[in-house]
Amino acid sequence: QVQLVESGGGLVQPGGSLRLSCAASGSIFSTNSMGWYRQAPGKQRELVATIMSGGKTGYANSAKDRFTISRDNAKNTVYLQMNSLKPEDTAVYYCRLIVVGGDYWGQGTQVTVSS
Repeated sequence: QVQLVESGGGLVQPGGSLRLSCAASGSIFSTNSMGWYRQAPGKQRELVATIMSGGKTGYANSAKDRFTISRDNAKNTVYLQMNSLKPEDTAVYYCRLIVVGGDYWGQGTQVTVSS
């Protein structure tokens, strides 16, 4: 049984920063992909950033130059450092883990960017 537990969301002013964390537990293979997605009210869930177990990263255009994804393989944890936040970044942010034979999601953490 794989579990993903996210933390770090909250309310921040425009231009501020937040760091999200997602800790994975359970039967996790060494080769996997972890990522962050988000879903704003009335919109579809969208990719924010991904990172492979070897460190290769990918970003949505909206996240490039502002967000940084990283991971600690020893802790099975992925992070999302978000800087220069904008009101349009407001959404529920979800962690995702993909391994051979499995695709898992966290419960989501709310990020609200507002003055």
